[in-house]
Amino acid sequence: MELGGLPVETDVSRGVWISAARRRGERGTVASLVPAVFDGYARVLHPAVRYAGDDDVEIPWTEVAAHNGTVADRLARWDVLTRGPVESQPPVWDDGPSEGHLPVGPAGRLAGILARHTTTPDECLFGRWDGFGYDLTDPGAPPRLLLRGERDVVLVRGAVSDAVRNLAPEPHEQSANLWWPADQAWCVVTDVDLRSSYVGGSAACIAQVLGAAGLEALAVAPGDPTA
Repeated sequence: MELGGLPVETDVSRGVWISAARRRGERGTVASLVPAVFDGYARVLHPAVRYAGDDDVEIPWTEVAAHNGTVADRLARWDVLTRGPVESQPPVWDDGPSEGHLPVGPAGRLAGILARHTTTPDECLFGRWDGFGYDLTDPGAPPRLLLRGERDVVLVRGAVSDAVRNLAPEPHEQSANLWWPADQAWCVVTDVDLRSSYVGGSAACIAQVLGAAGLEALAVAPGDPTA
């Protein structure tokens, strides 16, 4: 079986280090998503979108915040940022940040950085939440990596560069909700209810994520609430 053209990983024990660490994290915090074993952490904000003909233009949260007189800090919540909830705020943005899905653009830029901070860039595991359904007709096959909070995932194998793949059948679009390299040098989580992704890694890795062009990322701590 494959998801997004990648083979399913049936040895879900490879992710037990993540599930065990998440159980130790306080609910609703970064540590409940990303294991609290890394030197640094970043929150990557999913961009809003402005339509420009046939193109979608990525709009950072800072631009939306400036429009609304609010602040896009590390704990910012989208509906608070927009003084919402609101559907859109033309001409600034036409569609809000994707929820539970890291868009291809930011995913590719993030993967490009993370590939330099692992000894196993060609061996990466990706998890897609089984709650989406889609092509999973059997609740027991393939096996799931069990995660607290009904966030169980089906795993597939690939390279770090495969972070841009769509793991759902067309016309659906779904990024990985969890990914990490075989050497466990870092971990990325895109929770199904959030408009941002969280990354844990070495200090050098996170510094590059925070300073990367095309990524709107903020430093966070394991005890910070997720948003």
